[in-house]
Amino acid sequence: MIVDDTKWLNATVLSAIVKGKIMDRPKKNLVALSGGVDSAVAAALLKAEGHTVSAAYMKNWINEENVFGNCPWQQDIEDASAVADHLGIPFQVINFMQDYRERVVHYLVKGYESGQTPNPDVMCNREMKFGVMLDWALDHGFDGVATGHYCRKDVSGPEPALLEGVDPNKDQSYFLAMITPTQLEHAWFPIGHLLKPEVRALASELGLPNATKKDSQGICFIGEVRINDFLEKFIPDKPGPILHADGRELGTHRGLHRYTLGQRRGIGIPSNSNFNHYVVLAKDVARNALIVGFDSPDTDGLYHQSARLHNLSWMTRCPPEGQDVPLLAKVRYRDPSVPCFFSSAEGDSALLRFQFPQRALAPGQICALYDGQRLLGGGVFGQCQGCTD
Repeated sequence: MIVDDTKWLNATVLSAIVKGKIMDRPKKNLVALSGGVDSAVAAALLKAEGHTVSAAYMKNWINEENVFGNCPWQQDIEDASAVADHLGIPFQVINFMQDYRERVVHYLVKGYESGQTPNPDVMCNREMKFGVMLDWALDHGFDGVATGHYCRKDVSGPEPALLEGVDPNKDQSYFLAMITPTQLEHAWFPIGHLLKPEVRALASELGLPNATKKDSQGICFIGEVRINDFLEKFIPDKPGPILHADGRELGTHRGLHRYTLGQRRGIGIPSNSNFNHYVVLAKDVARNALIVGFDSPDTDGLYHQSARLHNLSWMTRCPPEGQDVPLLAKVRYRDPSVPCFFSSAEGDSALLRFQFPQRALAPGQICALYDGQRLLGGGVFGQCQGCTD
């Protein structure tokens, strides 16, 4: 079904709808408008396909003291409102600031305090967009929530499947690795079948007021804020020794939360040649020590042949316990999916064995698990084993 409104009936919009039909029957959708172009085009396509569409901006953070640099929440609200007005759909701002602090900020701060590397964007999707916002939408008579994520929902099988977006440079399925089957049932991703240039072209074709707005690069729903600038407002610096893996003290770090496993730049110690560069290998929380070594495949602790996953979350039936199941793993957002064997241990814990050693796997990071292009779920990295295990 395509809405009977001549301003939508142009070749570009019709082509986008035919290319990736979103739903088989009309539904009442709440679109999470962020102020960016992706969610704006998602809302436009839903309306063009004939669905009842409303929009909401999640008000998760207000940088009242301007302590985190560029936090353009007010501009984002204005942009989202302008898009909704242009599309002729209802719009409102919903205050979820308390939930965001409890479910995302607390998780982020506690993770870094304990020496881990948490992912706020993954948690924001599970706890906020498809958590409290989805609950709000269902309570107010909506069938579900739509977003501007570059991924696809396939409903042709016996259960919904979440697939990678067709644009390999923009695929965002990784960030949805921890959502539940119930959340997926009520989620829609109208632009996942499009390339980013196609989305930009649609935005211009439709005259959307934010068609040329740049993509944000910051923390989920906070803005373009560097993680260290954010964390320093919650975690005081605690200087400690920088130790070589062989035990030698090389310098002093500002605080373990400021460093990431695999990091080369900004450690604060010079390398001794143009070929050997120091890299962060580990965080020894007990000694408050940053462990470094040279960035080489031969350095113990930098590459991992296997890793333990915890807090496993599945969108479909999990692999049988006790068996080596061949899957694909994406250990970081920008990394390609790599072959691995999944061995379920007990409950929500499992062992991954990689076909090729993986660099700098940090406890707290999210690992997304795939069967081809289908996202099955994900887990949180725990202790890793070196490539010689």
